[in-house]
Amino acid sequence: MDILRFATAGSVDDGKSTLIGRLLFDSKAIFEDQLEAVERTSRDRGTEYTDLSLLTDGLRAEREQGITIDVAYRYFATPKRKFIIADTPGHIQYTRNMVTGASTADLAIILIDARKGVLEQSRRHAFLTTLLRVPHLVLAVNKMDLVDYAEERFEEIREEFTSFASKLNAADLTFIPISALHGDNVVSRSENMPWYQGSSLLHHLENVHIASDRNLVDVRFPVQYVIRPHNATSQELHDYRGYAGQVAGGVLKPGDEVTHLPSGLSTRISAIDTFDGPVEEAFPPMSVTLRLEDDIDISRGDLICRPNNQPNAAQEIEAMVCWMADTTKLQPRSKLIIKHTTRTARALVRDLQYRLDVNTLHRDESATALGLNEIGRVSLRVTQPLFVDDYARNRLTGGFILIDEATNGTVGAGMIVDAR
Repeated sequence: MDILRFATAGSVDDGKSTLIGRLLFDSKAIFEDQLEAVERTSRDRGTEYTDLSLLTDGLRAEREQGITIDVAYRYFATPKRKFIIADTPGHIQYTRNMVTGASTADLAIILIDARKGVLEQSRRHAFLTTLLRVPHLVLAVNKMDLVDYAEERFEEIREEFTSFASKLNAADLTFIPISALHGDNVVSRSENMPWYQGSSLLHHLENVHIASDRNLVDVRFPVQYVIRPHNATSQELHDYRGYAGQVAGGVLKPGDEVTHLPSGLSTRISAIDTFDGPVEEAFPPMSVTLRLEDDIDISRGDLICRPNNQPNAAQEIEAMVCWMADTTKLQPRSKLIIKHTTRTARALVRDLQYRLDVNTLHRDESATALGLNEIGRVSLRVTQPLFVDDYARNRLTGGFILIDEATNGTVGAGMIVDAR
């Protein structure tokens, strides 16, 4: 059974937490004591209905303010598929949290209040999800019960958003009218909207095709760990040498010719091991151990690829960076640590080309620094070569994080645009 990772985004009070609560409730993914606690809190607040948003707003500050602050991950499953939900904040001051939640998502649900229509925040969320190359986008027009389930209102919002999305790189866009509070078109089709002929939200989540989203062409295997059993009891185990990691691209099979970077030496795969035993092929996002026919000096941070299909070995990197630190700014001459796949190096910020206004898409070329939650195009010089692809080609080998040398805290996330 495959796993769909999806992120939810929307403006304040658009009903994200209620929608997730409804999905969990209607798919029977919550325990009775959780439901009882939510019902009790709802009664204490004087709410006439069970407030399902309380299932996800886990932080006390979130519950007290009625907003989502941090990324909350929730898990549930249906007979068809497993799901990991990243409930991301809507406020502009939590852009970094949304970037974190959406960076690994296969699909993003952007909620829009049917009464308010497409807001500035809706456009910002759509831009961020396309910047992060989330392959599938669902626009859920919520609170349809408050506009009398009017088809005309739904079509107005669809037209306005489609016009805006034409400026973005949105590959797969789906529109679904829902009422998270009452469950219309969330898990089952709504009788209140007979004019809508599409599938319910859960049906769409169960059936959206994600297998072809991952890059199965370019073989990329960053080595995370070299396995050499030191206390081996048998000669076979004593001679065992495997290279563990997560497949970041392509399909690997025993017998395939591969090249090791940075050495450039070639060999063949002799076997592919997993926790459950040997397999005949490995593909993203499987975690496996490769055994090779020849002894090559391979260590953590190295990369295994195809001889005729290699990533860029780059020390000059251009990237879109989201700055996540509230105590420091990103500015030219800043020195940072860059972590790319399993390789870590030092990096110097050479230039800030522009800061991007995520609401208007305006490029401010006079900007001298990036502050908290700001996004801009940055040039970096790295102390040792990184084996990279453009983020548009591979999100795993095209993404990186920036770390403060002094605090060891993550201060930025980047998406590679160009490298040499």
